[in-house]
Amino acid sequence: MDSGSINSAVNTSLALQQHNQNQEVQANLLRKSLDSQASQLGQLMSSMETQPALATTGSVGTQINTFA
Repeated sequence: MDSGSINSAVNTSLALQQHNQNQEVQANLLRKSLDSQASQLGQLMSSMETQPALATTGSVGTQINTFA
């Protein structure tokens, strides 16, 4: 092997390492972003009020939830 092909192989290897590191950083950022969104959605869902159940007796509220 001549020195040109060795340098080329080394440079390619270094470029691939840098690319892999960049992908790792981007994946970690995406994971943190998704975790943050999941946490915010969980807080939003837990803050929502639950609707009362339909009435079981009577002529009003047994088929349609009339609670306003």
